[in-house]
Amino acid sequence: MVDSRTWGYARCSSSSQNEDRQIQALIESGVDSRFILTDFESGKDFNREQYQILKKALRENDVLVIKSIDRLGRNYNMILEEWRDITKNIKADIRVLDMPILDTSKYKDLLGKVINDIILALLSYVAEQERTYIRSRQREGIDLYLKTKKTKTGRPYGRPSIPIPTEWATVIAKWKNNEITGRQAQKELGLKPNKFYRLLKEQKIERN
Repeated sequence: MVDSRTWGYARCSSSSQNEDRQIQALIESGVDSRFILTDFESGKDFNREQYQILKKALRENDVLVIKSIDRLGRNYNMILEEWRDITKNIKADIRVLDMPILDTSKYKDLLGKVINDIILALLSYVAEQERTYIRSRQREGIDLYLKTKKTKTGRPYGRPSIPIPTEWATVIAKWKNNEITGRQAQKELGLKPNKFYRLLKEQKIERN
């Protein structure tokens, strides 16, 4: 019989964010650092390299440990699908450090499973609603800025004018929401780094 293994998973939306706090929490919970996998990608879906490697490595009776539910993902329906796939199809367990009641290795009875499902659904829904709200506010801010920009003439003193690409608002919204990196944003907009960051500075746009 093969011994079960405890895995850890950490996720940051971009390489500029620090994953140390997540990893430290995983190690302190008993996860061997050799079995912690980390992605620096958005949580909008599960097409992440390290997560997919982890998913293929999971076996029955293994335990997957994450610091918080939003590190697994941010899409309500996808989180539920992944959770069920891991716990029911692979038959591995999941432990969420920030929410101890979400620990399928401890609550094996029917009541425990029902409570687990209810809390998971609620947390996932709240996380998705918060994400939707943030994106909506970002969209409103960018639209307001562009509307104001059209009423102004001239250009900053001592600086050449840089035409704003057609897809600027859409791409910058994704960049601010940590769905793409700065390099990916530059590629989608067809801008060199110096022009990309000059436009950000001129428009006073900062990443969250």
